[in-house]
Amino acid sequence: METTLSNSKQTGSLDYRRLMPLLVIVLVDVMGLTILMPILPYYVLAFDASPFVIGLLISTYPVMQLMFVPILGSLSDRVGRKPVLAVAQVGTFISLLILGFAHTLWLIFLSQIIDGITGANLATVRSAMADSTSPQNRAKGLGLIGAAFGVGFLLGPVLSGVALRLSGNNYSAPAFAAAGFALVSIILTTFVFKETLPPEKRSVQAVKRKSLGQMVKALHDPNLGILMTLIFNLRFQFGIFTAVFAPFMLSRLGLDSFGSAVIFILFGLVSVVVQGGLIGRLSQQFGERQLVLVGLALYALGFFLMAFTPQQTVPWYSRDVVIEELSQTTGTAPESQLALLPEDGGNGATGLLLMIAFLSPVPIGYALLQPSLNSLVTKRVEPQNVGQALGVGAAFMSAGTVLGPIIGGFLFTMMGAAAPFIANGVIGLVLYLLARTRLTPQPDDVYGDLAAET
Repeated sequence: METTLSNSKQTGSLDYRRLMPLLVIVLVDVMGLTILMPILPYYVLAFDASPFVIGLLISTYPVMQLMFVPILGSLSDRVGRKPVLAVAQVGTFISLLILGFAHTLWLIFLSQIIDGITGANLATVRSAMADSTSPQNRAKGLGLIGAAFGVGFLLGPVLSGVALRLSGNNYSAPAFAAAGFALVSIILTTFVFKETLPPEKRSVQAVKRKSLGQMVKALHDPNLGILMTLIFNLRFQFGIFTAVFAPFMLSRLGLDSFGSAVIFILFGLVSVVVQGGLIGRLSQQFGERQLVLVGLALYALGFFLMAFTPQQTVPWYSRDVVIEELSQTTGTAPESQLALLPEDGGNGATGLLLMIAFLSPVPIGYALLQPSLNSLVTKRVEPQNVGQALGVGAAFMSAGTVLGPIIGGFLFTMMGAAAPFIANGVIGLVLYLLARTRLTPQPDDVYGDLAAET
């Protein structure tokens, strides 16, 4: 086995037989994660919680990840990838079972806390991929992980919609389906995955990370500051959107959890098409800076237009059916959510079609921004600092994922359904204008300096 790995590293080719378990684990993990995306806000609404509480719940997972994933990452350097990956997947499995059986709101929060604490699955897989590739083929290997992630991101909402339909829109069904995928992932890790970090290459002590100091330094770097600001806001604005999407769809269109799953499928499909098939050609033709500007404009436009989605319920809407769906988890109708639900009558397709048209620039903008920003980061630092710079960028993304849902839920609760989308549009416009002046073209030999210790 070691001979095969050594030969693949020397020739620059990938050992697909060795890497296939990693890719399958990523696919299964992401499918399990994204199965929950359309239904988790509705789960919370069923317990009569406000959009602000939805934001707090969505932020719980990334807060725990921000605290514990670096610890688990360092632990994997000391004891190997396989045991850490196994522990992470068992934690995910337990958290999903808790979610499926949840009969109180605090159990839903507990499930997200456990999943976040042990949520080092993808980070550990990336480390295992780095172990299994050479510098010459590492980008290709990590690209395969990205492809598996994209496929899982698309299939997860599909399976969520299927589980909802087969169960009569019971929110526990997608949670148990996701637990099934987590169990498959545990089996693959236990019996198929081979350790990629031999004992002689393991660290004796944990690596001390100075993420906060590096983040502050990056913000003050003339070449990286604007990029890190944009990376933070990419997830901050998306976090605002995810926190309020479910109650917004309920109040404007009467769209239930299955309808939300369909919207996420469309979102994932657009992202896969743009990132998988178009981004390479577009970046070669126009350059990453231009794609960032276009992505910012689309992001701002889509969010702003969403605020003006008309209040017209979808053709199949029935107030009693949605109330029954929200009542399945607790056995009683959530009183405060009834005010969100439109009355019967006046159903039509215009509101839904306009919402899809208004929303469509958002996934296109996101798909253009994420790879283009990361690519620009790699060009603004010295080659030996690329991994460090991308790690700092990931820290900014995590911070945005934490804060965005909280702000979005607060705006919805205090100022109304349209407020979060208008705020996102204004933020996007300001960032677009800032990027036009601050994100100036740079020659390849201009480096940001993140190497100095803080």
